[in-house]
Amino acid sequence: MKALVLAGGKGTRLRPLTHTSAKQLVPVANKPVLFYGLEAIRDAGIRSVGVVIGDTGAEVREAVGDGSRFGLDVTYIPQEAPLGLAHCVLIAREFLRDDPFVMYLGDNFLVGGISGLVDAFHAGRCDARILLTKVAEPQFYGVAEIGPQGEIRGLQEKPECPRSDLAIVGVYTFSPAIHEAVRAIRPSMRGELEITDAIQWLIDNGFRVNSHLVSGYWKDTGRLRDILECNRIVLEQIEPEVAGTVDGLSEVTGRIIVERGAVVENSLLRGPIVVGADTKIISSYVGPFTSIGRGCVVQNAEIEYSIVLDGSSVDGVSRIAHSLIGRNVEVSRAAGVSNTHELMVGDHSKIQVKA
Repeated sequence: MKALVLAGGKGTRLRPLTHTSAKQLVPVANKPVLFYGLEAIRDAGIRSVGVVIGDTGAEVREAVGDGSRFGLDVTYIPQEAPLGLAHCVLIAREFLRDDPFVMYLGDNFLVGGISGLVDAFHAGRCDARILLTKVAEPQFYGVAEIGPQGEIRGLQEKPECPRSDLAIVGVYTFSPAIHEAVRAIRPSMRGELEITDAIQWLIDNGFRVNSHLVSGYWKDTGRLRDILECNRIVLEQIEPEVAGTVDGLSEVTGRIIVERGAVVENSLLRGPIVVGADTKIISSYVGPFTSIGRGCVVQNAEIEYSIVLDGSSVDGVSRIAHSLIGRNVEVSRAAGVSNTHELMVGDHSKIQVKA
């Protein structure tokens, strides 16, 4: 079995961050979202992976390399424009050949892996098995209507009146029959070849399409609040490790990772927190569910429930919460009344906030 990982797209909901960075490489607990998916694929026993890339392809190539660090053999498949998920299958035909495969959207975050889905696909003798999860507001998702044996009877895309509360998660397993389906469908009104249309074609033409429910936690990380929530979920499971330096004036409680070369001085850290290598935390408060990247400086500041990417500084500011701060950003103090700040700052930016 092979895997097809989709790592293109524009990431419009995470702009300005994704103007200069791939959305799949936004870190959760200091590790890119894409890496969690690649590890799940490896853990399911798959080794041959095709990665579909777009405008940010160079960055994805640099981060993933040949895949050997994950125990994978990676082939890159350029996509000239974001023309739909089914288009990704179409252009990957030479790589996929006639092998069954998993299609995994690279900005999806899934706790619990995909081994159960892969095993069920092999055991079920079907042409597609689609990962589903129950959601509170199905009208905002692609929705599947299933029968008593778990077979998928029909799909709806963001329906006004959903026929179920089962949303389609961005992980699918397919037999070679999907190649006929993606060739048969036509672009949707938004000009894309939709994978939901291809799956519906399989259903309409008598192919077996079954469902598989998510056993763990799933999020589409396309929005700020979803990235922060995924960060919280991962940080709750970390094993404490202090490889850097924490001085005697600092107080560290809860699950804390301080990576090698990091320095904590005269500060209060309340976990769960990850502090990246060569970062300095000086005379500051870092609260729960915060990830701080490599080579950062947090000084005379307060920050919690946030993500700070590599090379950024937060100086003299209180209080930052529910924020995503990009790479090489400077957040500094400005005159005014103390307040809580909610920030989403793109790469190489410089801002001033009231402190």
